[in-house]
Amino acid sequence: MQYRIIPVTPFQQNSSLIWCDNTRQAAIVDPGGEVKRLLGEIEKQGLSLCSILLTHGHVDHIGGAEELSRLTGVPITGPHQDDAFLFETLPQQCRMFGFPPLPAFTPERWLSEGNTVRIGDEELSVLHTPGHTPGHIALFSAHARLAWVGDVLFYSSIGRTDFPRGNHEALLHSIRRKLWPLGDDVRFIPGHGPMSDFGRERRSNPFLAES
Repeated sequence: MQYRIIPVTPFQQNSSLIWCDNTRQAAIVDPGGEVKRLLGEIEKQGLSLCSILLTHGHVDHIGGAEELSRLTGVPITGPHQDDAFLFETLPQQCRMFGFPPLPAFTPERWLSEGNTVRIGDEELSVLHTPGHTPGHIALFSAHARLAWVGDVLFYSSIGRTDFPRGNHEALLHSIRRKLWPLGDDVRFIPGHGPMSDFGRERRSNPFLAES
C-alpha cells in the first residue's frame, strides 16, 4: 500500500490518497477541499479512484467530497450514521467556519464497527471511535501497520470534544480501547499535523500518558 498526505484548506486538513500497488486502484480519505489539486495528484500517480472515505462529518474533512464524487462518479463511504446530523447541517457549518457555501448531502454507505473497505487488493478495517463526533471512525491496514484516525488523536494531542455531541470520556475510551490494542508499532495519519505512532503517544502524549 502506498499513500500521499495532501493538506488542504486553510485548516491544513490531511487528505490522504492511498492506493494498491498491484491494481493501481485508489481511495481518498477526508477530501476536505481543493478538489482540483486532489484530482491532479490522482492523475500524476496514474491511479483509478474507486472510493471516497470519510472519518467524520466536520466540514474541513467532507467539504470536497460531494464535488469529488460528482466529478468522478465514485461513491462516498462513511463515517458511522451517528454523524448524519453533521451532513444535514453542512450549510450551517460552512457559515460558522468561513467555508464557501455547500449543500447538505448523504453518503452512499455508512460504516460500522467491524466493516471492511477494499482498495484493490488492500483491505481497511473500520473502527467506530466516537468522542470528537459521535459517528467518528478510524481505518486500519493490518498489512501496512497504518491507521487513519481523523481528529481522534494527534501528535502530542487529542481531538476536541467541545463541538456538538462531543464527549471527552468517549474519546479517551476510543483511544485506549480501540487504537492502543492495534499495537505500539502502528503508525497513524491524523486529521491535522504530523504522523506519529501509537507507542509514542501512549507513552508521552500529555493527555494520555500512562504513569
